Amino acid sequence: MGIKGLGNQANTFGNKFVKALGGDSSGKDAVSPVPPPPVGLTATGGVISDYTTAPGGVYRAHIFTSSGALNVTAGGSFGDTVEYLVVAGGGGGGSNFPSWGAGGGGAGGLRTNISGHPLAGSPFQVSVQSYPVQIGGGGAGLYVKTTGNPGTNSSFGTITSLGGGGGGGVPGGEINVAGQAGGSGGGGSGGGSSNNGGAGQDYPGPNQQGFPGGGGSDGAVAYTAGGGGGGAGQQGQHAHTLNPGPRAGGYGGAGLPIAIETSTAKFYAGGGGGGTNNPGPGGGAGGNGGGGKGGDWNGTTGTPTGASAGIEGTGGGGGGNGASNYSESGGSGIVVVRYQIGTIAAVAKATGGAISYYGGKTIHTFTGSGTFATEPNWSAANVEYVVVAGGGSGAALFGGGGAGGYRTGTTPIGAHPVSTTIQVGAGAHSPGSDGGNTVKIGSTGTDSYFGTPITAAAGGGGGSGPNVAGQSGGSGGGGSDWAATGASGGAGNTPATTPPQGSPGGSGSGSDAGGGGGGGAVSPGTNGSTASGGVGGVGVQLPATFRNPASEPSPTGGGLGALGPGSGDAAKFWVAGGGGGGSYTGTHTGAFGGSGGGPGGPYAGAGPGGANANNPGVNGLANTGSGGGGGTRTSGSVHGGAGGSGIVIIAYPS
Repeated sequence: MGIKGLGNQANTFGNKFVKALGGDSSGKDAVSPVPPPPVGLTATGGVISDYTTAPGGVYRAHIFTSSGALNVTAGGSFGDTVEYLVVAGGGGGGSNFPSWGAGGGGAGGLRTNISGHPLAGSPFQVSVQSYPVQIGGGGAGLYVKTTGNPGTNSSFGTITSLGGGGGGGVPGGEINVAGQAGGSGGGGSGGGSSNNGGAGQDYPGPNQQGFPGGGGSDGAVAYTAGGGGGGAGQQGQHAHTLNPGPRAGGYGGAGLPIAIETSTAKFYAGGGGGGTNNPGPGGGAGGNGGGGKGGDWNGTTGTPTGASAGIEGTGGGGGGNGASNYSESGGSGIVVVRYQIGTIAAVAKATGGAISYYGGKTIHTFTGSGTFATEPNWSAANVEYVVVAGGGSGAALFGGGGAGGYRTGTTPIGAHPVSTTIQVGAGAHSPGSDGGNTVKIGSTGTDSYFGTPITAAAGGGGGSGPNVAGQSGGSGGGGSDWAATGASGGAGNTPATTPPQGSPGGSGSGSDAGGGGGGGAVSPGTNGSTASGGVGGVGVQLPATFRNPASEPSPTGGGLGALGPGSGDAAKFWVAGGGGGGSYTGTHTGAFGGSGGGPGGPYAGAGPGGANANNPGVNGLANTGSGGGGGTRTSGSVHGGAGGSGIVIIAYPS
């Protein structure tokens, strides 16, 4: 990458020119030396993205999908102001009484000061210090018939965005519930009469963070429906009548497009679609910007179809459900901070993802799906890669989630020009439980891939219920713990590859006490015991090529990967750890959940297991592919932790 300015070559030329005119060959007292080229701030934290904007500015963005800090260590020549995007976690969709549609979750609040944006805030000045970054989680899905959980706040220094409001739920009968207020409001549920959506923060006005949710339908027409959650750029749609046909769930409100991670605009903070008890395509679509689709009834068993969670790292709201008791989770938020570092373009050899430069290599980091495409000046024969799939969720009762499959190596990508599809697998969301015998096994994460030949297997979910084994996957989920027999852990590495992508999960204790830990990339999860849930398997450190110190993780995350076992540099840039198993404190006083990612954790971003009603299974960190912690048995609604989303990284000589 070059920057305008002649630098030392210009100084040498100038000195020779002065000497030819009879001046001092040193250049002193004759002409002023040519100043060095301008440089930007020096800072660390998050995933680094360097890119060019018209008409020729070079910017650096720090992308945070998990909490951490922006550490400013030196000022620069382009001033002391930065631009930011702060998006909170999206609200969860409402859950419902059968035959009534629930409201979609509202998007997380969105704040920015990007120049020229309609909602741009004031300039943000920085100095040499550390600025904390908090990433809000999406509102968790629940089993009980109720309004969805709100998303949690995201912040950068003094700038805070509010979590999205949960979608209205239906507790039973012809009762409707308004959507919650939040950054963007949740949609109202369908029920006995027309119902309003929740309010958006500071709406309407120049300081608003989002729009209200849409209203649910009344009971005048069969198959009532919920309203869509509000988005950062548009109100959620009211439930409406299909033409011809019954009520349909409202669409989630659209998010806003902002170009800050790269020079290409991306949508953030879309609302979740409303659910409906309508056979066919009656669930509302999620808003552009990560909103989940609303569910609908399949016409036979009352099982929901089509409902989906908000996308991680967008603040999208979760979809409301149709004829079911299970709601969908909102997507986690994101914080991006950028500043100018130069005035001429880097000579890009390929596009796609967040581009950074380290150790003589150009590195493309995909925290979400996209395309890797070579440019005319492409010259590399091979590329290095890391592909990590989405982690499995912990079960509502006990079993820890397995890590997503992990693959790394070197591969040719074919003759230029090459356009390769990148998929970053989502971490699995955990279905809830009512705390009794109505339980659900954990879910598997989704595959990640770098083109067709390089695919990482999905993460395994934890087992749950009477003698239910953990699911197989890249790494296997931990087995359940119930009554007299503990279930075995799931197998790792399905489909099998050489070398293996992960390890199996541990078994449940068989004493109604502790579930097995999920498998990690390097080692299996351990078995549960009467004293605790099993420990999640150990993850893996990224290869040295990808360990740019500017992106190293902090104790709370915030960089590339997460902290792992060991000390110093050996403890940085870890991924794919297994989730810890949960434990039942009602039978064994003093029992505790297993640590995630190995003994002494949590490591590698893996979630610990739960041990009481106030400590459910913990989510795996975004973009680590680590498993979520297993839940615990209580008298109320419980859930395991969600798996962390995956990541794809590609490197080649600059």
